[in-house]
Amino acid sequence: MTTVIRRNPIRFLKELKMFYNDIWEIPGSKYLSKPDFLVVDQMGKKKMKVSFVALDDGETVSVVYEELN
Repeated sequence: MTTVIRRNPIRFLKELKMFYNDIWEIPGSKYLSKPDFLVVDQMGKKKMKVSFVALDDGETVSVVYEELN
């Protein structure tokens, strides 16, 4: 189930960049068909789908996102 986070999507992405080296904007990615997070700003104008990409052993290797308008 997708978790909805109500905060500024750009700020959320900047905070992710502090912890993960590989952050990719890939619209239409198969990883975004069931995203881990849906980030929505307080005004509801900007939305972003975010998914973590993990290896078979469970290690997170990158973050994939797509902006929705």
